[in-house]
Amino acid sequence: MKLKLTCLAIGVAAAFSSTGSAAAGAAHPAVDRAVGQIRAHMQETHTSPSDAFSARDVVVDADGSTHVRLDRRYKGLPVIGGDLVVHLDARGRYRDVSQTLHAPINLDIGPLADDAAAVELAESMFVGQRDGAPKVALVVYARGEAPALAYDVLLTGVAPDGTPSERHFILDALGLASLDEYDAIQTSTAAGTGQTLVSGTVPLSTDLQGNGSYALRDLTRGSHYVVDLANRQFGAGTLFTDADNVWGNFSTSNRATVAADAAFGQNLTWDYYRDVLGRNGIANDGAGAYSRVHYGRNYSNAYWSDGCFCMTYGDGNGSSILPLVAIDVAGHEMTHGLTSRTAALIYSGESGGLNESISDMLGTVVEYSANNPVSPPDYLIGERIYSVNVGVATPTTAIRYLFKPSLDGTSPDCYSSSVGKLDVHYSSGIGNHFFYLLTQGAVVPTGFSSLTPSQLVCNGNTSLTAISRDDAAKIIYTALRTYMTSSTNYAGARSATLNAASSLFGSSSTQYSAVAAAWSAVGVN
Repeated sequence: MKLKLTCLAIGVAAAFSSTGSAAAGAAHPAVDRAVGQIRAHMQETHTSPSDAFSARDVVVDADGSTHVRLDRRYKGLPVIGGDLVVHLDARGRYRDVSQTLHAPINLDIGPLADDAAAVELAESMFVGQRDGAPKVALVVYARGEAPALAYDVLLTGVAPDGTPSERHFILDALGLASLDEYDAIQTSTAAGTGQTLVSGTVPLSTDLQGNGSYALRDLTRGSHYVVDLANRQFGAGTLFTDADNVWGNFSTSNRATVAADAAFGQNLTWDYYRDVLGRNGIANDGAGAYSRVHYGRNYSNAYWSDGCFCMTYGDGNGSSILPLVAIDVAGHEMTHGLTSRTAALIYSGESGGLNESISDMLGTVVEYSANNPVSPPDYLIGERIYSVNVGVATPTTAIRYLFKPSLDGTSPDCYSSSVGKLDVHYSSGIGNHFFYLLTQGAVVPTGFSSLTPSQLVCNGNTSLTAISRDDAAKIIYTALRTYMTSSTNYAGARSATLNAASSLFGSSSTQYSAVAAAWSAVGVN
């Protein structure tokens, strides 16, 4: 079965999105030091006299080294692809910088086209049903070879498959040529019991109401909660409540069943972020997101939206596709929220594929952390949404296959210069393949005995040393938060993860060598 679930995705905000933890970061004393070092190293940081910077995040290592993530403006305009991370040693001295900008910006910011023409062109390119007024902003687009003055036109609506769309069209301000486009919809105390569709009987923490009933809200995890959209495509939904604190009946005949799955997935992801990555919720501010279930009709997708800070899950097609509330899907979607609040990897080209693969990586480790006997963990993505896999211990049908991405019929196993031209759900195969080899080595998984170890690598090296999933997740998270920028490609991801492995475990560690070998084994050198 070939199925492209565009829900397991995320877009990246540009001129119209919030900046996450910028306010908290801006107050840190390291910010002024970082900006001062930018000015002192203008050539290396590709800074012009017309640049200004605002802090989005500050990370302090155990040894006192500091990493300050900043967004860039040029003559007051947001610079898409101009973000950077300044690395300072324990004494506040400049060490180096992570960035994707190639040279200082030197542009006239007077456009020749007008915003009305830009909106008209973007509207002609929008696919689906529009709603809401367009928004247009003048920006500098710096993801290409040379920075360009551009219009960022944001159009909202619903895509043909029912997924909400918050589509950014990046148009050259001089001639309205299309430079890029991407979507900001990115494809979720009392002791209660969930009788779930996917994971069997699970514990849930709920909120005892004043009238003696319970709400599906977890006060111990940022007060995240679950609502019923009642098969609508818009609205805030209705909070699930219950009289006996038992949620669902293991079947879709009870609307609370998949709500229990969504709540369980929220809890597992929150706990993994907290216990392994040391992060306090998706935005690292202690606030919980929320999940919306029963979205639309026959909607075979799920998605994360920064706009509502929420996960949304469809009910599937009523036959071959079940509701999309599997554990790895939930972890995948919430990781899109994590990415948007750290490196904010733009959802096109190689950075988009990397964005998708990081969600697959952390969705997988969340599934392993659960070690649920009803839904045993594996290196498949979305296998438990297929009806043919119900009751199957080792399923072979899935959306994506981390150990051999090409099994989906489209994703590449090995890197090539054309990877960035693929849909991000397929170019993600490179990152997924790397992660499997990093944590398992060239080992053929159960159920796929027709494969050989040599078919799992691109360079013939089957003697790979695997590291633990938790160590791998820490490396990915540190790279995402500390070294990657919005336009990081796969070569940049190799560099970022090696830097992360070095900072966490040392440059002579097994983990560092394993990261280098796994990237080489998928052709990223």
